[in-house]
Amino acid sequence: MNILLVEDNPADVQLTREALREAEMQHDVIVVVNGERAIDLLRKRDGFESSPTPDLVLLDLNLPGMSGLDVLREIKSDELLMALPVIVVSNSAALEDVDAVYRCHGNSFLAKPGNFDEFIHMVRSICEFWLKRASLPNRL
Repeated sequence: MNILLVEDNPADVQLTREALREAEMQHDVIVVVNGERAIDLLRKRDGFESSPTPDLVLLDLNLPGMSGLDVLREIKSDELLMALPVIVVSNSAALEDVDAVYRCHGNSFLAKPGNFDEFIHMVRSICEFWLKRASLPNRL
């Protein structure tokens, strides 16, 4: 399974990779650091023509340039991408952010926990549900 991680903070990228390893989840993680590159990858353009299609997107809300919310809107308004599960993982737990994500058809909103053990548990839960239990749409 392929996971697209859209995250601009190198520490959070490393933390996510370590959490996947600690959770014993063997998945390929493709990392892009901004929303524009995420859309390029998903539409297979600008150097991403041969990149695998992700099965799941982990999306930070606060990104440079195109915001995570704008990326989510772009994905969910595209006929070819709209079925792709998008999990927003953010440092924010503000109700207006949660509401905005669900209004834009995000599949889940998770606040980043404060410590590594909780972060591992969150990542394990994401993978357990979305990549093992849930039935995902066919890739195009």
